[in-house]
Amino acid sequence: MDARGIEPAEVVPASRRLGREEARNLVRSAKRVLVAKGTSQRELAGGPRAGDDVADALLGPTGNLRAPTLRAGDTLLVGFSEAQYREVLE
Repeated sequence: MDARGIEPAEVVPASRRLGREEARNLVRSAKRVLVAKGTSQRELAGGPRAGDDVADALLGPTGNLRAPTLRAGDTLLVGFSEAQYREVLE
């Protein structure tokens, strides 16, 4: 993001625990949710009617929000996929 001159509006330290309720709020505030886990990539629909399964996709094995998580407009990126970041940020 530095190379593109993108400044985050908010940075949350990893020591701050964000769980299921925060994941639900993020999903409800996004139209599109892109989730990367390892080599797997999924696109899910967000919005006020999104189910708990979408929020669960944002959580790691400890029940906390997976990192990195980035909201760009109405798209939520969870986990890291270079292809997904390029698609959204370019």
